[in-house]
Amino acid sequence: MKIDLENIKKIIIQGNYISREEMKKAEEFSVKQKIELTDYLIKNNLITKDLLGQALAENFKVSYFDLNTYPPSANQVKKIPQIMAEKYNVVLAKEEEKKNIFATDDPSQESLTIELKSIFKDKNVVLNYSLPEDIKASFLHYRQPLKTRCEQIIKSQTKVASSVVEEIMKEALSFNASDVHFEPLLEDFLIRFRIDGVLQDAGRLPMQYYNNVLNRIKIQSDLRIDEHQATQDGAIRYSDKEISVDIRVSIVPTINGEKIVLRLLSKHVTTLDLSFLGLSAEDQEKIDKSAKKPFGMILVTGPTGSGKTTTLYAILKILNQPEVNITTIEDPVEYRIETINQIQVNNDKNITFAKGLRSIVRQDPDIILVGEIRDLETAEIAVNAALTGHLLLSTFHANNVAATIPRLLDMGVEKFLLASTLELVVAQRLARKICDTCRHSIPVTKKDLIDLPEDMADDLSSVKNLYKGKGCPACNNTGYRGRVGIFEIMNITPEIRESILKDPSSMTILQIAKEQGLKTLFEDGLEKVKSGITSLEELKRVASASEY
Repeated sequence: MKIDLENIKKIIIQGNYISREEMKKAEEFSVKQKIELTDYLIKNNLITKDLLGQALAENFKVSYFDLNTYPPSANQVKKIPQIMAEKYNVVLAKEEEKKNIFATDDPSQESLTIELKSIFKDKNVVLNYSLPEDIKASFLHYRQPLKTRCEQIIKSQTKVASSVVEEIMKEALSFNASDVHFEPLLEDFLIRFRIDGVLQDAGRLPMQYYNNVLNRIKIQSDLRIDEHQATQDGAIRYSDKEISVDIRVSIVPTINGEKIVLRLLSKHVTTLDLSFLGLSAEDQEKIDKSAKKPFGMILVTGPTGSGKTTTLYAILKILNQPEVNITTIEDPVEYRIETINQIQVNNDKNITFAKGLRSIVRQDPDIILVGEIRDLETAEIAVNAALTGHLLLSTFHANNVAATIPRLLDMGVEKFLLASTLELVVAQRLARKICDTCRHSIPVTKKDLIDLPEDMADDLSSVKNLYKGKGCPACNNTGYRGRVGIFEIMNITPEIRESILKDPSSMTILQIAKEQGLKTLFEDGLEKVKSGITSLEELKRVASASEY
């Protein structure tokens, strides 16, 4: 049975989850932003995941089972064979004296009931609806620890290197790791994953197998296996069933041997949109307004790994129409879109940001994305491109929006050119989201208010409860799962343009922007803390209340 979106909308409105006006606005916005309606409703807090689950359950005419509030135990999950569970996306949710309740995202599957009755012969089978991502989270109970699986491969002595690498890749992808580290030590080698921006130990294996693993990765990425004293960089295309990912490979010699780091790059950009990133509706409107201008420059700033490129591609997704020519130059190309012309920086072939950008300007572009402005030459070409009728998007390293302008001027960009072209500056960080599966409320304490400015402390003390993750299999016992952006957005108003011509300090720009309603990174993050999206500890880890 296919989910009928029109029926879902009808159920949501009739159940008074949201009004007809809100639904109409949501539909218009989801079409405009090219995102799923249900995703938009959740991300903008118009409806919760549980209310959506209840509406979808009504669509199937069954009850809704909330697996977040009542997560199944490992024993319950394993009572259904893994192959069957994954085939039907089903889990044993609750055991009662005379019946068992099973959660699935498609209760209309006729063969599912038959197969469940063949296993649970002494009890009635009752199907409930649960959201697919909640069901899949429970499947982690099927998985043995990575170290155990790798030790079994070593014991079997069958294709040890290739099988170990395969298991490590599957584990990394299952936790949405962005990087995989292979670190040689004295007696063994350490495997670590960067998950949601934080490195976590994944396991250790005997050092005697490390060279085989190293050579396997070198061969896959077309690197020299006889070179051990120089750095090497390569690439791998990894595929497993429905998953395909591009991997950047970096190898450097250390005192214990060659260390490997794999950077996993997303292949598709289909799910990217501004609301998914954590932008409020007001901030989305600011970006949308600047992005719809025919020319000018939009800069996204922040440290490495703060999601700058992701934000730029979310903007490109809105702008990507048949009537415009979009060209990018990046290092590396992280997201691939068929209808956009994407150029990879290649220093060996003399394709730098500056030289590539010069060529792009001669390719009749409407919109240009420059992966990063690193030097004066690139900055000058970018500013001139924005001045001569192109919309230019780029990233830049600055701690906040106010520091961006003085840094560009110090680099040597002409004041009048910058004042004429700059339209919008976005600063951002990535904070880990509290795991939905083990999220629970905690009271606000005096300790939470330490180091906060008085106005923020007063604001937070008015909230009775904050939230935290207990730690569970779904989040690898960290209490966090996924990340959300915290943002600082500054429109370049006439007052700021005038200030640019006077060689301003970052404090001068900040004062003007705050008078015009600027919300700082920490203030935006604090709103997400109060909403239960992230924790106060995590916000303090990625941003500072006294950054300026």
